Amino acid sequence: MAGIKGILFDKDGTLVDFNATWFGVADFMAMEAAEGDRRRADELLDAGGFDFAAKRFRPDSVFAAGTNRDVVELWFPHLAGDDFAGTLRHFNATTASQGAAMAVALPGIAEALAVLHAKPYRLGVATNDSTAGCEQTLLALGIAQLFDAAYGYDAVANPKPAPDTVVSFCDLTGLKPVEIAMVGDNRHDLEMARAGGCGLAVAVLSGTGTRESLTPLADVVLDSVAELPAWLEKQTRD
Repeated sequence: MAGIKGILFDKDGTLVDFNATWFGVADFMAMEAAEGDRRRADELLDAGGFDFAAKRFRPDSVFAAGTNRDVVELWFPHLAGDDFAGTLRHFNATTASQGAAMAVALPGIAEALAVLHAKPYRLGVATNDSTAGCEQTLLALGIAQLFDAAYGYDAVANPKPAPDTVVSFCDLTGLKPVEIAMVGDNRHDLEMARAGGCGLAVAVLSGTGTRESLTPLADVVLDSVAELPAWLEKQTRD
């Protein structure tokens, strides 16, 4: 662990309470897409990955792991060209503003990030939200200043689980992939860590992923990012 010098974090479910933050946003967008038809909106939410019985998003679903582009393709399969591009721009703008306004930080996140930043680790965010949405959320939570960069799905040619964000973060910081830890709550976070050659893949159980789904790809599974500073400190001592 002494070789880890930078940490990339997923955003939703890792830094932000996914269900508390995103159900309201997803429901708003679904009702708009369904033109006010409640039954149709619920069908769209179910298709995107909301489990109405459990009242939470399903692991690795389009909502939990996909991009706004994935949602638009799912909900509006008939759109193409300028119509598709316009709808995607609208989704990006709405989810950016609403996601930031409704963002709920997970417990202990700000304190843990401050400790890691002071070590100092180079910190970044790798999300399948839009870059603007990510930046607005970090500002709203008062933690933007702790990060060197925030990468949304639209900041790289290929979003998670492709390794593009790892490459971009290494280019920015001068670090090697083996010096980077990736932290996330879904399989695509850990798949990116493996594809990018990261030195450490950390799963957290604070989002939509489960211990069963994450353990095969993770070097360690923690309850949340709040545990990460102490865990890293222990590894460097041992």
